[in-house]
Amino acid sequence: MTTLNGKTALVTGSTSGIGLGIALSLAKAGANLILNGFGDASAVIAQVQAFGGKVGHHPADVSDPAQIADMIAYAEREFGGVDILVNNAGIQHVAAVEDFPAERWDSIIAINLSSVFHSTRLSLPGMKAKGWGRIVNIASVHGQVGSVGKAAYVAAKHGVIGLTKVVGLETATSNVTCNAICPGWVLTPLVQKQIDDRAANGIDPQQAQHDLLAEKQPSLEFVTPPQLGELVLFLCSEAGSQVRGAAWNIDGGWLAQ
Repeated sequence: MTTLNGKTALVTGSTSGIGLGIALSLAKAGANLILNGFGDASAVIAQVQAFGGKVGHHPADVSDPAQIADMIAYAEREFGGVDILVNNAGIQHVAAVEDFPAERWDSIIAINLSSVFHSTRLSLPGMKAKGWGRIVNIASVHGQVGSVGKAAYVAAKHGVIGLTKVVGLETATSNVTCNAICPGWVLTPLVQKQIDDRAANGIDPQQAQHDLLAEKQPSLEFVTPPQLGELVLFLCSEAGSQVRGAAWNIDGGWLAQ
């Protein structure tokens, strides 16, 4: 089992869904955790603290570079810096390009792509100074293929994979690695909403879920947050030290088609 005792992990968008699943896996492996997300995080903090490490929370709105900088400063002040950065925060909006609200485009690019850049550029100096670091960007299968109605999301996730490759190359001779994980369908609140929207048209909820999976994901099963957490742990391990600039699919066969 990967042991991360003494390491500090910052996971953006980690008060629910994929981010929380990853945070719990990292905490279970011994890492200290800095959670990030809006609202009252006390219940989530308690859940992560159950593994015995130090846990903090910063409410930064990652669409704002100044708040990201404040979050990294908090990590340095309270935890001695960030050893593992998981860029997970993301939002979605579905509309045809000609109908896509410009403000929604801007917010999706800011949260799903620009925040990855800002968190990375601010964390890298500390990682390099320590001589060790792991950056894991939660991209998406949509970083490699398109889907109608998701112009901003697809553009942002393609950008995340491109940025991952550049950082992977720029850190290639160091003990800092940068990689992306590309999940297919994961049953998060964002995906549940798409199932609910289908069910609102009179379709049985189970059938709506099956139909959603059948369109893209041959396994007909969702990827789970704990599975993503275990993949993050692998990338943090010595076994993953030569995985650099990769976009790792975990998608039930989506891209194999």
